[in-house]
Amino acid sequence: MLTETEVSRTWGQLFKGQAITDEVIAKAESLLDELRLESPLRHRLEMELSELRERVV
Repeated sequence: MLTETEVSRTWGQLFKGQAITDEVIAKAESLLDELRLESPLRHRLEMELSELRERVV
């Protein structure tokens, strides 16, 4: 299991300068799975991912 710091760092690298593809979204979802359900970071990143999905569609 990754720490919140590691997830946050990896999340930033995942979306930095890349097109948002299905593969990137899948990687982001797997990062979210590393966080506890009650984690505030998880909630924030889930919201970000939801907004990114809306932009792609």
